[in-house]
Amino acid sequence: MSGTDELVVEHLEVRYGDLVGVADVSLKVPQGSVVALLGSNGAGKTTTLNAIAGLARPANGDIRWRGESIANKPAYTIVSNGLALSPEGWRLFVSQTVEQNLRLGATALTDKAKLAAQFERVYAFFPRLAERRKQSAGTLSGGERQMLAMGRALMSEPRLLLLDEPSLGLAPAIVEALYETLHRLHSDGLTLLLAEQSIPLALDIADYAYVLQTGRTVLEGTADELEDNEQVQAIYLGLGTADDAEAAAPQS
Repeated sequence: MSGTDELVVEHLEVRYGDLVGVADVSLKVPQGSVVALLGSNGAGKTTTLNAIAGLARPANGDIRWRGESIANKPAYTIVSNGLALSPEGWRLFVSQTVEQNLRLGATALTDKAKLAAQFERVYAFFPRLAERRKQSAGTLSGGERQMLAMGRALMSEPRLLLLDEPSLGLAPAIVEALYETLHRLHSDGLTLLLAEQSIPLALDIADYAYVLQTGRTVLEGTADELEDNEQVQAIYLGLGTADDAEAAAPQS
């Protein structure tokens, strides 16, 4: 296994029976970077992240982490190798307390002596969770549930954090606070792959971005290049085509 924490996805295809969830997605997440995955609802962002996390099995293509293929590995192995997913919709155990949900996120920790330090790290990033630690997850607000989903993922001590629509359905003030936390996590050395419908939010934090449309990577570039690219908005609204995106892509 390579010592470089780099994720490479090549020509990923994911099927659900006869339905194609992702047709052809390729992307790269270098160590220490923040990469955004953009696209409208149904573009394939969630399926791509689920495949990387081991929750969906690829039909074709490859996913490599630190030089090793993880395309057919189970989710628990992938988490143990340093990738963690904060999923869309949180997927919390609502009858369990905040602390119990966080403890479940630490299941993949090989060194259980780190558990106390991981709790303190998560509570430092999300003080609200420390205040609610004995409260059941089902009684939390939407913003607090998002914090808990992110905190649970951080409990496994990941080197790469996958985030699926962290801003979805949250008030602007909560979203701003969450993205400030993402900036802090990145400054702390964590690599991020972020799936977002909100172009401004994603490009504000990202170094590089990929745009998906109907399950395919149709455009890529630095955040600055894509921020000023009119075709991104067309693709986001479902008005552009793959040919249009290729024509509008930044030239290297």
